[in-house]
Order: sequence, then C-alpha cells, then structure tokens
Amino acid sequence: MPERSNTHLVLIPSFNPGARVYETVRAARAQWDPVWVVVDGSTDGTTEGLRKMADDDAGLRVLVLPHNSGKGAAVMHGIERAASEGFTHVLTMDSDGQHPAQCIVEFMQTSQRQSQAMVLGVPQFDASAPSLRVKGRRISNWWANLETLWMGIGDSLFGFRVYPIAPLLAVMKKNHWMRRFDFDPEAAVRLCWRNVKPINIPAPVKYLSSDEGGVSHFNYLRDNVLLTWMHTRMFIGFLLRLPVLIWRKIHR
Repeated sequence: MPERSNTHLVLIPSFNPGARVYETVRAARAQWDPVWVVVDGSTDGTTEGLRKMADDDAGLRVLVLPHNSGKGAAVMHGIERAASEGFTHVLTMDSDGQHPAQCIVEFMQTSQRQSQAMVLGVPQFDASAPSLRVKGRRISNWWANLETLWMGIGDSLFGFRVYPIAPLLAVMKKNHWMRRFDFDPEAAVRLCWRNVKPINIPAPVKYLSSDEGGVSHFNYLRDNVLLTWMHTRMFIGFLLRLPVLIWRKIHR
C-alpha cells in the first residue's frame, strides 16, 4: 500500500454509481492513502458496501450525506472536513470508473511540486466516448477560456483534477452556486480569477457501457441548460473583472 500523505487526499463524490464504485475505490487506494468517498444520498445499496470496505481499511473513509445535493455540494462537504484536519489539496475523481486511477500519483506529485496551482486533467478519449459529448464540451471549453482570457484551462469539464483546498473553499463559501453538475467548469474559472495557475496533464478517460457496469446520470437537456446558465453568469462576472484580467495578462 502507498505511503500516507498528510496534505493530499483523493476525494470521490458518489451518487448511485452501482457496483463499479468498489473497483474505483480499490484502484484509488492502490495508488494513494488516504482516499475519502462522499456518498451523496445514494439509494443503490453502495453506502453499506463502502462502509464495510472502510471498516477493513484505515486509509479509506466514507462520509455520508442524507440527501442527494449534487456533485459540488459533496465536494464542498469533503473539503470542509479535509481542511479541518489539516489537508491542503484534494484530487477529485468520479466514482463510476471513467477516471484513470493510474494517474493519481503523477497528478499528486505535480501538485506537491507546485502547490499554488491546480492540476487539471485533459481527457484523452477513445472510441467509447459519445461523439455528441466530445463535441459539446468544446463549447464549454471555449467559454471557460474566454472568461479567463485564455489563462490555460485545457479542459473545463473533466473532473479528474487536483485543487488547492483553501482558495476553492473560499470561492465556494462566497458563492451559493457551484453545488451541482456545473461545479467543475465554474471552479476552474473562478480559481483562475483568483490567479490560481492551471497545469494541464493528459489523462485517458473510459466511457463504460451498461454491460461493463457503467452508470451515467448525465441528462443532455437538463445539464446543458445548467451549463448555459452557468456560463451566462460567468460571462457577466468576466466583464466585471475584465480590467483586472487584462492587467494581469499584460504583466504576466
């Protein structure tokens, strides 16, 4: 098992992921210690299974929210607890098996060398990726880069990334949004506004079929409306911050 870190932890928000979550957690634990799972009101029986895993593994902790509140809310719950225990950084990854546990160490080591930055995964898609989602994310990425005057967000939506906890928590406490699916792009943009440098690292992503145990809660209409509203708000914030962003870019 890996050596325990007192500063960096893996944080896995989880909502009705099915049995695939156990493989995700085992893969993460093989790479890192500690790993925390925030169960976001799951009703699929995985809460009990995860608790049993944690009973036999001192490097695994399971936090349980009574109701589904959204990915951002689950992450916030986790980072508040992590900050209270002295952790400074979290690597977030999805519970459904799409994200590459084998990249955890590389991302964490990059963060440890450049602790003021956020380390963003840039997804490397294979043939399993739905073409509509691959093409659609380009729109969100373009808006995120416009809203930051191209500070270097390689991918705004990929949730496999390392955040410095203090600035992320400060941003989330000031903002009552960032609680659901739109958490990842808004977090990246707002941290750029706080002058947190993005570091981009390629990472493979796998879209699992239902036969492979894949579970997706993505709803094209609902979640694209949510993203559109998020970018509308962010563009207004961008206009208000434009003089500062231009000054930073000129003097970088």
